[in-house]
Amino acid sequence: MTGGNVFEIDALRLLVAVADTGSFTRAAARLDYTQSAVSRRIASLEQRSGGPLFERLPRGVRLNPAGHALHHHAVEVLERLARAAQEVAAIHAGQGGTLRVGAFATANISLVPAALRAFQRSRPDIDVIAVEGRSNTLTQRLADGALDLAVISDYPSGLPTAEGVTTTELLRDELRVLLPREHPLAAAATVDLRDLRDEAWIQDSPAGRPAILDDACGRAGFTPRKLIRIAEWTGKFGYVAAGLGVALVPALAARAVPAELVLRPLDNPLPHRTLHTALPTAPLPAALILRDRLHAIADGTTTR
Repeated sequence: MTGGNVFEIDALRLLVAVADTGSFTRAAARLDYTQSAVSRRIASLEQRSGGPLFERLPRGVRLNPAGHALHHHAVEVLERLARAAQEVAAIHAGQGGTLRVGAFATANISLVPAALRAFQRSRPDIDVIAVEGRSNTLTQRLADGALDLAVISDYPSGLPTAEGVTTTELLRDELRVLLPREHPLAAAATVDLRDLRDEAWIQDSPAGRPAILDDACGRAGFTPRKLIRIAEWTGKFGYVAAGLGVALVPALAARAVPAELVLRPLDNPLPHRTLHTALPTAPLPAALILRDRLHAIADGTTTR
């Protein structure tokens, strides 16, 4: 083959039409060309292909072996392009494709799953890929085009920002104290941190991150007598259930709390954290639909 444009889409489409109809004239009528234009285009295609593709018959034409080979691939290419066009149109209509969603750990306990359940009931043809990470990482992945929507938080270091990412406040989440169900304060409507001054505290405070517990206890006039560093929520729940200490837990995590534990509001609530939905500046329609699902659920769970 001698030409760089042998497999030009219009030429392949014309080849298939001529093969299907067996006639330059009928192919011209199907594709709204003139008969002379079809003849010229086929001649050009044959020249660039390195030889004839059709046998010229007294009445019409038919594919020769080289034409059959090219026709086979042309049909495949055109079918794949048609499917691609359908997929792209569906994505732009919010009715297909893939939606990549990120969220931090506690947002994945109930808020995001509830929104995804509602979303997938209305958009079952959209494949959702969910990932978990810290808010700053998720924001950067949005900026890099690796995510389509993220739920992020301004805790512990402020709301992360990135060029090309827009955010909308979703809800405010307060900290509550986690106690064993048999704890003397478990039945209280609210708990004063000063009444927990003798407790050990289960918390995670990696290097470089502010310790909100230290600040909270300082405001209440005491320093925790003992800290047990446990990173994962399941581990924190296990330690508190064993009576080894108490912990501060976001209200957003309430649904994950085991039955043998209780969450109680504080008398003097600590500064809340704010959750946001984050989107690229040109979001997919499906991402906007999921954002609306998240905000609808947040309207019923927000502590504002």
